[in-house]
Amino acid sequence: MTEPKPDWLYNQSAAIPYRYTEGQIRIALISSRSGRRWVIPKGVIDPGETAAGTAGREALEEAGLAGRLSQRPIGRYTYRKWGGTCRVQVFLLAVERALERWDESDFRVRQWMAVGEAAAHVREGDLQELIRRVPSLVGRPSS
Repeated sequence: MTEPKPDWLYNQSAAIPYRYTEGQIRIALISSRSGRRWVIPKGVIDPGETAAGTAGREALEEAGLAGRLSQRPIGRYTYRKWGGTCRVQVFLLAVERALERWDESDFRVRQWMAVGEAAAHVREGDLQELIRRVPSLVGRPSS
């Protein structure tokens, strides 16, 4: 039998990275560590760290993306892991910089997708809905 995990391990945050390409919103997804599915950058909120801080750090480490991060979450989703339910606060990241090489680029692939395509590629229904809401939350690009 495995030891129970501390509750703080199940509190996570994530970023939905987006940018405008030819006037269209594109969402960045990354491959999971196993490479079997598409996810958004996310991680455990370490004690003493803010949810927004974690989301920004994970976007840089896992996806090589940096930019303007919303300071309030746009929503939440849950998923099962470690024998429990992880609760993930989700922030928007307006990408201003995309690195060609980053901390986890040796074992993750980053792919830019149209909003509908990105929503269809993630497993969690609540996350699919959050991705579909991105265009209404960010509006049109400024000229």
